[in-house]
Amino acid sequence: MPIQDLQYFLLLLAVINGIAFFFYYSDKRKAENNSWRTPERTLLMWGLIGPFGSYLAMRMFRHKTQKTKFLLVPVFLAVQLVMITFVVAVFFPVIHP
Repeated sequence: MPIQDLQYFLLLLAVINGIAFFFYYSDKRKAENNSWRTPERTLLMWGLIGPFGSYLAMRMFRHKTQKTKFLLVPVFLAVQLVMITFVVAVFFPVIHP
């Protein structure tokens, strides 16, 4: 596959993880302002599809780090890392400039 496909793949991952980061950031700000909150189910869903952004936001803003079910986010991150490694190894085995 061409290098351009790899760039699109990485861009898609970056966008998804950026959205996940925003959801966690937004929920933290809402919590501080006693405003309507994002449901935990939604945050966990974003943690599943965008674990890098979710985990980064959890650490940066110290948000949801004490909730047991949010221990799944680092697990999601590890699983996605393995999946990304597999996809890159199989579909982009040798990248030449």
